[in-house]
Order: sequence, then structure tokens, then C-alpha cells
Amino acid sequence: MSTRDWIEKDYYKILGVPKDADQATIKKAYRNLARDLHPDRNSTDKAAEARFKDVSEAYSVLSNPAKRKEYDEARTLFGSGFRVPGGAGGRTTEGTFNFDLGDLFGGGGSSTGTGGIGDVFGGLFGSRARTSQARRGADVESEVSIGFVEAVEGVTVPLRMTSSSACTSCAGTGARAGTVPRVCPSCAGTGHTSTNAGGFSLSEPCTECKGRGLIVDDPCPTCMGSGRGKTSKTMQVRIPAGVRDGQRIRLKGRGAPGERGGRAGDLYVTVKVAAHPVFGRRNEHLTVTVPVTFPEATLGADIKVPTLGGAPVTLKLPPGTPNGRTFRVRGRGARRSDGSRGDLLVTVEVLVPDRVSGKAKDAVEAFRQATSGDDVRAELMRAAERG
Repeated sequence: MSTRDWIEKDYYKILGVPKDADQATIKKAYRNLARDLHPDRNSTDKAAEARFKDVSEAYSVLSNPAKRKEYDEARTLFGSGFRVPGGAGGRTTEGTFNFDLGDLFGGGGSSTGTGGIGDVFGGLFGSRARTSQARRGADVESEVSIGFVEAVEGVTVPLRMTSSSACTSCAGTGARAGTVPRVCPSCAGTGHTSTNAGGFSLSEPCTECKGRGLIVDDPCPTCMGSGRGKTSKTMQVRIPAGVRDGQRIRLKGRGAPGERGGRAGDLYVTVKVAAHPVFGRRNEHLTVTVPVTFPEATLGADIKVPTLGGAPVTLKLPPGTPNGRTFRVRGRGARRSDGSRGDLLVTVEVLVPDRVSGKAKDAVEAFRQATSGDDVRAELMRAAERG
């Protein structure tokens, strides 16, 4: 698909989903439309065929997080009503922007295979647009370590973050307190200058103000005239119940602040969960291994089983329980996102004593004599011979 399609087509409208729709909503909408518009069901309907292509194109972009992000930025940059004039090598003007269509659509495809969209943001026109529009803050990566019980139940943890923001000494102007920057006389505050190059208007960052549009004669000593500074703050971050070790959580709008009124970036927190000495995890289920004696496994018994953060439960072992058998105690597992709980999976481990003596040894010997006619390895031998 071409960059022209990215700018002119509203893929959210094509799929009939809002712009903040999650991946599940986008996938569901696509499946419904694709089923109704598929060429196999509309072999003679050219309109349905064209609509099917548009739906497939929209889904290929919105289902890919990287492509979707670039698409959203392109739509924000140019505006949803923007129309690209046809003809290579032409020239047009939108508002105060003069740009070269060759720069906009040429230069090969981007690394993401989106047909030159990287050139839109990396070219001269893209650079100019960024200096005059709001800019979204950067995403921030962090890591937090929590205990096993905290991961199961959920916990709020303090997280100290350091990010770039407006310098507090000069309020982001870059000028020393008591002074103000002046508008750059070369670019009239736009941050860019234009030159005529054989019928095309080429724009490049202003060399005098370095693209800021302002000139600071007396720089702020704190930020050295950049207008940016480092700030640290501690925020309370809620880790949801049921989080797994290594899971990455996105906290929307908790990243670095935006510039010129742009929204803040997102905070991505990777969670490290400590191991528990008794319990383990299997998705929303908890696991535990419980030792049992040979008589309990052979004759059956009621045994006590520990639970995480609660009173023990009684588990009934049937006679002849084999080593490694797993039983399910419902509702005693990890908490799900809807508030319900998974199960506790109890695996029994039959313990064989290192040595026996006295009456215990006599009893075991009597048991062996009573079961001497049972060849427990007969089927194994027959299988080996067949193989």
C-alpha cells in the first residue's frame, strides 16, 4: 500500500471501530466484515470485492502495533482531511507548508514496509511539521520486583522515575530568569527556512536558531539554553492481581511528558516475581506437591493440604492413589482479571522410607508375599519384545 493511502484513508472508519479500540475489537470487526464481503460469497459483486480489499488493507495496518503507531502519527501530522495531489514531481501548498512530493513519497520504502512512511517523518516536511505541532512524550521502560503472594493478590508499589521535562529555572524558555528569548529574524519563528530549487520549495531547519524558532541571547545556566531538564518523582503503580513473572504492563500516559501540549508517553513496567518455597504457578492456577505415606496412597486417606494465605483444606485420597497423581481444589488458585480465582492443583508424592525394621518390616514382608503373584512388569516386557 502507498503512503497516499495511509494519509487519505480512515482505516478505523473502514472497520467501524473507534480510534482507541483494542486488538480484540479490531480483530472481531475484521472477521465479521471479511466473512460478509469475502469474494467467495460475492463473486459477482465488484463493490463487495473492493470493500473486502479495503477491509483487509485496514486490518493489516491496525493489527500491527508498529504500523498502527506510524499510521496514527501520519494522520495526526497531516490531518484526517488531507488530500495528496497526483503527479510525481509536482508542488503544492497546504496552509503555510511547501513540500516536494518526491521527498514525501520517494526514497524507497521504510524498514517496516509501509511504502515510504518513514520518509514522511524523516524528510524535510516531517521535520518542519514536528517543530510546529504538539509532540507526544517518550515511552519509558522500568522494572519492579514483587513477592509471590503480591503477584497473586495484586499490589501497589512505589516507583521512582526520572524523565526529561521543561527546565524549572526558566520554565522551558531556555533564557536566564528575568530575560526572554527573541523570535529568530531568519525564519520568523518557524524554525525552518525555504529555498527555491528549480521549481521546488525545499525546507530545512534554520541554521541560526537550529530549528527552535527562538534565539536565546542570555542562556539559562541550569539547562544551558536547551529549555529541558531532568526531574525525578515517585509514583504509585498498581500491579494487577495474577501478574506473571516477566510480564510487561503498560500504564498509559505515565511516561515522559509531551512537548508543546502533546500527551505524555506510556510507562512499560516489567514485573519480576520471586519464587515461593511451597507454591508454584500455572497460569491462573496454583500448584503444590504434597507428600503422602505408602499406606495412605494404598488404602486411601483424608489429608490436609495448605492453601496460599488461607486455612488448610482436606483432600480425600482414594485407595490405590499412584505417585504423581494431581487433584484439583477449585477456587483456591490465583485471582483472575474478572475477580474469580483459578484452582489449586495438588500433586501427591508417595514417600518410601529409607529403611524399615521390627513390626513394620514384618508387615511389608507379609504384603510382598500376599502380592507375589502380581507381575507388575509383565506388560513392560511384552511391549519391549514387540518393539
